[in-house]
Amino acid sequence: MAHAVDLLSLLGGVRARAMFGGHGIYSGELMIGLLDDDEIFLKTDEVTRPRFLEAGCRAWVYEARGRAMETSYFRPPDEACEEPEAMLPWARLALEAAQRAAAARAAKALSRKRTPGKVAKATSARRGAARTGTAPGRRGRSPRR
Repeated sequence: MAHAVDLLSLLGGVRARAMFGGHGIYSGELMIGLLDDDEIFLKTDEVTRPRFLEAGCRAWVYEARGRAMETSYFRPPDEACEEPEAMLPWARLALEAAQRAAAARAAKALSRKRTPGKVAKATSARRGAARTGTAPGRRGRSPRR
């Protein structure tokens, strides 16, 4: 684990944290990689994955319910696993992928919190009618008979 953190040290603020029998590798609060059986695997996305594939890197695969599950984490080239300077470009790609993923999660969470005004008012009126037995727009009056 110390060797992996050392290899990624030029990225700055890198640490490893135990998780699921392995270790997650973090830069700040973003998970940029993982360690499995002393092998480093770095986060990729649709933008960075082609670079890893062109370099002949392999994905981290685990087994679940008897099936092999391929992930978006890829092992960097062997030469990158020898010294921090060689690892830095790959670490930067992993950090970029993690930043894009975090931005996408934040945007999704924000869009879930936002509800257009008319929809919110209509929903609120329906809830009020269900609680009081009044029709929307007739609050405080007796239910229609």
